[in-house]
Amino acid sequence: MHSTLSRALIVLVLLLGAAGSVAHGVLPDRSGWREDYRRPAEIPFPDENPYSDAKAELGRMLFFDPLLSGSRSRSCATCHNPSLSWGDGLARAIGEGQAAMMLRAPTLLNVAWTPQLGWDGKFRDLESVAFTPITSATNMNLPEPMLIERLASIPGYVRAFAGVFGDAPLTRRKIEAALATYERTIVAATAPFDRWVAGDEQAVDDSAKRGFEIFTGKGRCSECHSGWAFTDGSFHDIGAAEDEDVGRGRLFPTSVQLRHAFKTPTLRDVARRAPYMHNGSLATLQDVIALYDRGGIARPSRSPLIAPLGLSETEKADLVAFMQTLTGDPQPVLLPVLPRL
Repeated sequence: MHSTLSRALIVLVLLLGAAGSVAHGVLPDRSGWREDYRRPAEIPFPDENPYSDAKAELGRMLFFDPLLSGSRSRSCATCHNPSLSWGDGLARAIGEGQAAMMLRAPTLLNVAWTPQLGWDGKFRDLESVAFTPITSATNMNLPEPMLIERLASIPGYVRAFAGVFGDAPLTRRKIEAALATYERTIVAATAPFDRWVAGDEQAVDDSAKRGFEIFTGKGRCSECHSGWAFTDGSFHDIGAAEDEDVGRGRLFPTSVQLRHAFKTPTLRDVARRAPYMHNGSLATLQDVIALYDRGGIARPSRSPLIAPLGLSETEKADLVAFMQTLTGDPQPVLLPVLPRL
């Protein structure tokens, strides 16, 4: 990604067209469905942390800088690698000392639109996320005072922070604001699905079109994986987690509904982001569909949206074909030149 973000990235408008009949491999007329998948016109930046090119560039430098880890060997991009759709391709994230953590690293695609962050939603916004992995002994293992001392000792970073925030001392709040600003610019690229809903009937094949019908109908997938980002941003027990893997229930221990509930992940680039689930327990999209087809573990906390589906093998294959159309076009992400003088 270039150091100066073009407004072409920030303004993401999808012009949507018309459709015909399934008999000819085209979605039937269903009033308003295209509006459900229209991309937002702009990336939402909060009033208390507005966008600027300089702040996003500072955040980009911090995001890719291994200086933010105790061993100077890990960066935010270690777990959120742009070449891996902003995840790490592992079943569970790996921290300092090469020890596996409890959860897999979520993608950062479209994170600007995520109302609560973390698999259990413990973070209220992007600004509140950064220092948890940085200071965690099992993740990046760098105490806050040491991080600030490191950055303040590098004239290039001092100048960059002063250019964004003025000459006042470097603080945790400023680091959080810069990282969050850059992370909000991480947006899923245009995919074949987007070109299809814009009117290009050749952008996806008939199997994928049938899969979308199942996705929004018999499969009930769109009840949670909704909208252009394919997530409702909420938390559900889908009958997968077991024992003390309680997800959001850890924050609300008296809630039956939230026990074993985890964040609905986006399905953008999903075909490139195996393995799946919050703990990487399912290796393929076929495994995920099989879980939903059988309805998962029946228990009081299981979402009422989850029940056996009775999908045929052809329907399962069509669902996979549809999800493969959500893979965005390749887009280069340029690594920053890190200040060291």
